[in-house]
Amino acid sequence: MKKIKTKKSNNFVKKIFVKVCRVLGYEIIDQNNFEIPTLEKNAIENISIAGKKSISIPLGQIDITRKVKSLNIYFRSCSKVNLWNQNKERIFEADKDEYALRSLYSILKSINYSKKNFNEINIKLSIIDDNSSEKFIQNMKKLLSKFDIDNEIISLQKNEITQDIKDSNFASIKKCFTLAKENSNDLIYFVEDDYIHDETCILEMIGAYERIATQLNKEILLCPTDYPYLYANCDPTYIFLGNKKHWRKTEQSLGTFLISKANLNIYWENLLQFASGKDNPAEIALHKIYEKEPCFSPIPSLAIHCSNINSIYGISPNINWQEIWDNNKI
Repeated sequence: MKKIKTKKSNNFVKKIFVKVCRVLGYEIIDQNNFEIPTLEKNAIENISIAGKKSISIPLGQIDITRKVKSLNIYFRSCSKVNLWNQNKERIFEADKDEYALRSLYSILKSINYSKKNFNEINIKLSIIDDNSSEKFIQNMKKLLSKFDIDNEIISLQKNEITQDIKDSNFASIKKCFTLAKENSNDLIYFVEDDYIHDETCILEMIGAYERIATQLNKEILLCPTDYPYLYANCDPTYIFLGNKKHWRKTEQSLGTFLISKANLNIYWENLLQFASGKDNPAEIALHKIYEKEPCFSPIPSLAIHCSNINSIYGISPNINWQEIWDNNKI
């Protein structure tokens, strides 16, 4: 009987201690089984609290000062273009609409996953389509109908391809930038239709943005892909801890990146220059932004770019490409 009373007494004291820790804002961990009773989670789960604190075992917590309020995603789709300005086959050698649909599906799943933890953040998906077939449009609508996600499909108009823009590919880029400037309030994610995302991608980008921007006390940019070119040169870099990934500072990206509304306004002319397609490479205008504002990419990758396998901007190293591809089969 004494043992039972002692056990009950210990449990009572533990419950009181946990409640006190919660009130004071402290987290405690049982290093025997990695349970965190104050959060009612295990340490291997996402234990950060959106907009409040980023928690890492064993580094402790960072109180978030740069809270993410909303995320607007602009997805550029085109079912008719294979590899823009290239005569090479993509990895998996599928039809272009297959890449676009799997990319869209992966983003929808990633948004859904992020909402489980960051449910107070408003997320909207806008699809800017460049003259795709009606069948492809209907297939996108079928996918969208399976998710409870705020969305819209906007068709690129012929009169939006003007003389100051190289072609419809860059016209759709400019359309995305213009819509973001008019309708977005906080974070903006521009994404091409040949990037297949890990389910945790959106959650990790939001968590990493809050943590790193808080640490640096400034707005940052994120690219979700760990490109092979990053390993071609022995360049020094900075490594930061995100939510569940490491993030390295990078000086380059393609047209898929995350930016804040504040930085979009500051570097509007750079974005318009990129959207003109007149530079070679076109991304030079983006890289000039990264000379002034830090941009980070994850290690390992959160999204694979379905380019040619030999491209330095192609598939990411040390991840299971086939598994990501198969997991997003429609």
